[in-house]
Formats: sequence, C-alpha cells, structure tokens
Amino acid sequence: MTPDVTIIGAGLGGLTLARVLHVHGIPATVYEAEPSPAARSQGGMLDIHDYNGHLALEAADLMDEFRGIVLEGRQALRALAPDGTVLFDQADDGTGGRPEVQRGELRQILLDSLPSGTVRWGHKVSGARTLGDDRHEVTFADGSGVVTGLLVGADGAWSRVRPLLSTAVPEYTGKSVVETYLYDADTRHPAAAKAVGGGSMIVHTPGRELFAHREKGDTLHAYAGLSEPREWFDALECADAAAATARVAKEFDGWAPELTALITDGDTAPVVRALYALPTGHRWDRVPGVTLLGDAAHLSAPNGEGANLAMLDGAELGEALAARPDDIAAALTAYEEAMFSRAADAATAEGTESHGPDSDDDPIRALLTALAQEEQPH
Repeated sequence: MTPDVTIIGAGLGGLTLARVLHVHGIPATVYEAEPSPAARSQGGMLDIHDYNGHLALEAADLMDEFRGIVLEGRQALRALAPDGTVLFDQADDGTGGRPEVQRGELRQILLDSLPSGTVRWGHKVSGARTLGDDRHEVTFADGSGVVTGLLVGADGAWSRVRPLLSTAVPEYTGKSVVETYLYDADTRHPAAAKAVGGGSMIVHTPGRELFAHREKGDTLHAYAGLSEPREWFDALECADAAAATARVAKEFDGWAPELTALITDGDTAPVVRALYALPTGHRWDRVPGVTLLGDAAHLSAPNGEGANLAMLDGAELGEALAARPDDIAAALTAYEEAMFSRAADAATAEGTESHGPDSDDDPIRALLTALAQEEQPH
C-alpha cells in the first residue's frame, strides 16, 4: 500500500499532488513555511494551458471551479515597438487554449478542495536526511520534525529536499525583472492602460524589455526585464524606491512615455525578481522514498510554463502512486522519466524563445513566430 506521503511546499504543484491523491483516497500532509494562506501576495496572472495545466485540473476534478475564476478577455496580446507603434494586436475571441486566472485564486481553489488539516502552516524546513528502510526525516526551524515513507520536495527554487537527490544548485541566468503595479489604471494611468490593452503587452529589444498584463480590478502588473549582472540589481535593491525607479527608467530612455510610465508611475515600490535556473536536462538517479516536482526539479527562466508544469508534475505523480500502490519504486520511476523528458522539452523551447530574438534583425517578428509556434496543437 502507499506509504505516508509528506509534501514540502504548498505551492500549486504540491497542492495539486495532495488533491489528486485525495481524489484517489490517499492521504497526504503538506508542510508550508508561510504562517497562513494570506501571509503574502501570491503573484499575478497565470495562463493555464490546455495541454498541461488543464490536464492537471481535470485529474484534480476541479475544472468547474477553475472556469469560475477565468478572467474573460485577458488572452488578448499586443506587441509594441519602443516608440509605442503597435506591431501586433491579437484580440481574445474566447477560443484560445490559455485562459488567464489570478494565481492566488487558483491556489485557493486547491486549498479549499483538501480536507481540513492537510496543510500544516508555519513549518519552515531546516534540513532533510535519509534514514534506513527507504524513509526520510525532515526537520523544521522550530526544532520539530517528521519521518516519512515518501517525501516529495515541492519547495521551489531553493529546495531543502533537492540535496537528497542532486548536488545541482540554481545559477543566475544573467537577467532579472523589476516588478511594479499600477492601480485604477484606466482613470489614473490612462496612457499606459491604453498601451497595454485588454490583456498582455510586450516590448522587446536586445537586453531590455517591458511586459505588462491587465489583472482584476483595473490593475496593471508590469515587469521591466534587463540583462545585467546580479551585482547591478544588488545595488538597485539597496537604493530607496525613488532612486531605484529612476535607475531602471534610465535604461529605457527614449522609449514612449506611455511605456516608461509602467516603471515611473508605479503605485508600489519596485521589486527585483532575479531569474535563476537549474541546468537544462537536470535529472538524478532514483533514490528510494523521495522525489521532486516543479521548480525544485526543473527550475528554468520564466517561459510561461512553470506553474503549468508544476501542476502537471503533481497530477502525474499522484496518478502514478494511485496506479501502483504496491510498487512505489515503479511509480516514482515512471513519474520521473516522464517529468525529466517534459521538463527538458520545455527548457529547450524556453531557450529558443529567450535567445533567438536577440540575434534576429527583427526581434518582434522572431518573438511572434515563437508565439505562433506555441499556439500549434500539442
């Protein structure tokens, strides 16, 4: 029978695993470092893809709940030149396979679908070690611990579980993004709101790009991407909000004011998100009683697939365990082989998208070609 299952991390991947196990009558416990579900903002919009994220939600029997939080019209996409010229404008006709939702609302659906007490909040992992008989011990910062027959690291980029399987550590990709929010955009920031349109907008040049999308409540969520050493952003984080904003805006001198307003007119202090990645094709030899999913297993630079892949990892791991309750080793082997292949394919596609445009005479055309390729059936 399936041993006790301990999941580290209450992100989308870990919660999807817990939910799929619950659907199959298999209990699991999720340990999360955050003190409560409302401890911090859960990020912005996610496009959930019909070829991976939807499959995970179907396995979790949550598609009806998912449809209830979809934001209509947000699949619209615009590409602009730095001078504000519209190069591409695709409306959302409701037929696309990537409906947009708020990450926090999606996480809440998963939390609500689990039995009370499944998630143990305020449990920050300090370490994990292998015991005998394929069991592992996890220790927490408060001095408590748990011994488990099946340990799943769903604990993100800086996973405390990963060292049980791999010596790999994330490395800086050479790029970071600076995040801002503009509230009540149509009335307080009309020019920027018009530039972004009803869904997402991207402006791409070599080493500099702006991306923004329209969230719920007339909010614009914007990211300024810059290819600079990590030290450049370290200095930025040490500056006060006004100085940091001015430093980032300077990198976009000459761009249209409705675009730079996404940086200069932010209603929140700028936040640096450094982008790290594990080696492409990261994998490990099978270790009894432990595995990884999501960013803990295959962290890559953002390519629109991270959350979707984490959810599919969780769903497929849950189904593999349910299908082989008397042979956990075989279940983990089957899951990992499929996950390794899927993650490598996504990383290869991500590399093409991120680096291909920079070497093209027409970067927007190259970007749109990549987007068009993404829209092909999978």
